[in-house]
Amino acid sequence: MALAIELIDITKRFPGVLANDRVNLSVEAGEIHAICGENGAGKSTLMKILYGMQPPDEGKMLVNGKEVNFASPSEAIDAGIGMVHQHFMLADNLSVLENVILGSEPVMSGGRIDFNEAHRHLAEVADSYGLDVEADDLVESLEVGERQRVEIIKVLYRGGEILILDEPTAVLVPQEVEELFRNLRELKARGSTIIFIDHKLLEVLEIADSITVLRQGRTVATVKAEDVTAADLAELMVGSELPSPETTENTVTDTVALEVTGLTVLDEDKRPSVSNVSLRVRKGEIVGIAGVEGNGQGELIDAIVGTADISTGSISLLGEDITNWEVRARREAGIGLVPQDRHHEGLLLSAPLWENAALGHQTQVPFSKRGWIDRAGSKAQTERIVEEFGVRTPNVEVASYALSGGNQQKLIIGREMTANPVVLIAAHPTRGIDVGAQAAVWQSIRDARAEGLATMLISADLDELIGLSDTILVMFHGEIVAELDPASITPRDLGSYMTGAARSEDN
Repeated sequence: MALAIELIDITKRFPGVLANDRVNLSVEAGEIHAICGENGAGKSTLMKILYGMQPPDEGKMLVNGKEVNFASPSEAIDAGIGMVHQHFMLADNLSVLENVILGSEPVMSGGRIDFNEAHRHLAEVADSYGLDVEADDLVESLEVGERQRVEIIKVLYRGGEILILDEPTAVLVPQEVEELFRNLRELKARGSTIIFIDHKLLEVLEIADSITVLRQGRTVATVKAEDVTAADLAELMVGSELPSPETTENTVTDTVALEVTGLTVLDEDKRPSVSNVSLRVRKGEIVGIAGVEGNGQGELIDAIVGTADISTGSISLLGEDITNWEVRARREAGIGLVPQDRHHEGLLLSAPLWENAALGHQTQVPFSKRGWIDRAGSKAQTERIVEEFGVRTPNVEVASYALSGGNQQKLIIGREMTANPVVLIAAHPTRGIDVGAQAAVWQSIRDARAEGLATMLISADLDELIGLSDTILVMFHGEIVAELDPASITPRDLGSYMTGAARSEDN
């Protein structure tokens, strides 16, 4: 079959990092082709090159047999390539239609936007590919799976025939994953070519026709999905078997480390984003918080850490009321935080690793001495984190943006764990990282739990929630709607509670 994409000896260098080392990739027209590899393997860099976001240093690219050199994403789009990013590129305050046509607006004489034509074209695309959307709905009112559908339609609206999807299932519940896969199979049936980046190997095997594995910037194998297992892929990626989040030993104590009582948080429109939430996390316990994104988990985290105002309720740490404490006091008292968005909330991307390792702990030893930043102490502590948590970096002076996503995450996990917190709030701790880094993060959480750490785990990875948690609370529309035993729940059943299809009294 003809090749839609052919990348030949693609090489890309960054200061101190060889991201792609003579990578080769061949994608047949009309197939779903997955790209797997541990963080730092070069997957994202390769796709950014293909999408025109950055040029290769060496090598050549062919699209439908013609050599191309894209100077920008707009040139890639003109060539029929579209990309759906892991973090959606949508404006919440605009409608579905306005988001889809943004930058490609049909105009009438006089320069006015032809909304009738836009509606017609959008309906035609949606109907042709079986993608159901309401053109006039505000994006802020959509569920996560619906937003992703809008992103795909944006690509198709612009004539995209080759779709790149970066971690498309990261924030979806099982039912939404099934819907996405139905959509992708329909796109394939209608002739689209799909490149699919994912760390969830079982999903890769379910949806992909072919799989290319990258390791340390190089292509190590291209295989047919039907010829390999998840264990085979894990071995190709990281040289080890597929990790499991399962926790068997019971380490839960009677000591309540964190208690939230009757907590309500109002949004800008004075509507409750968190409504009368109460929970306890004991030492040696992991309490999982499940919920489709946008159901109050982020606001709950902000309230506990102190970055959101509380309307009613209280928060206590080891029995002491901290409801009115400042963020700094809460952090110094032992609240650790792995934020849900490492780029916007967890790191200073242009700052060196040793400065990032001090974030949130800059007033404490070894990062501080007599009220001043202790550079020597900070660097020594960062080197300890790098060593203990396997952060791959030439040195601690490297800017954090130069690290892969998995190594950035390991730096953050190490920063929080080595501060010896009383309570750790871990929001999506393994999102967007490979199986090797995932295994390391899970083991760090298990080890800390065994030593008495109280952990509140927020995750969209339902296998992770079920495997690590001692109990699971489900948030829906800002409320706790169910308390579930991980030993007796499946990911699909948990997804039903998360979407409101099941309630606690049904359990």
